[in-house]
Amino acid sequence: MRQQQHQPATSTRPNAQLHAHRAPASLFKMPILQFGLRPGHLRIVAGKRDPEQELEAQQWIEAITGERFPPGVPYELALRDGIILCKLMNNLLPGSVPKINYTGGDYKFMDNINQFQKACIRYGVPDVDLFQTVDLFEQKNIAHVTMTIFAIGRTAYKHPEWKGPWLGPRPSEENKREWSEEQLRAGEGVIGLQAGQNKGATQAGQNFGATRKILLGK
Repeated sequence: MRQQQHQPATSTRPNAQLHAHRAPASLFKMPILQFGLRPGHLRIVAGKRDPEQELEAQQWIEAITGERFPPGVPYELALRDGIILCKLMNNLLPGSVPKINYTGGDYKFMDNINQFQKACIRYGVPDVDLFQTVDLFEQKNIAHVTMTIFAIGRTAYKHPEWKGPWLGPRPSEENKREWSEEQLRAGEGVIGLQAGQNKGATQAGQNFGATRKILLGK
């Protein structure tokens, strides 16, 4: 009996060739960097910690509160319970944190962080510059915590009653412009067209292209 010769099996999947040329996995792990930031800030967007900036933030807080960070305790753990941050805000804005929790476990310490965030907003820190509670308490993004401290430092320049010490350079003055109603309406139409429709601005159109920008100083 003649034996049939079998041809090597070939894949009939339409995307077999695509899998053969798949991009390396490392390509998808590259940090997404925002446009419009100076090169020195790119590492911040990527979430990388900067020991020098952490030391600056620590020394600034110590100078204001008059208290040293606990010796031998890492920066992120010294801040974790929120006590030091609450003391910072009470020095910048007296009474902004009426009750600091020194005991009580995780729930009370997270409450310290929440009170600190509210005090920052009252002081004038933009909410987009505030870190999330988990960034500090669960050590998710310590770089963001440091950025918030630098944002507080920038905001301090806007308070004439504050005489220092300072953190970071003085921010440039905001260029304020007055817009007429006609100009505002024309701008709304542009937003609507950019969002892919021509029936005026909508909430989706106003948020089109929005990005979270965080800068350490100007």
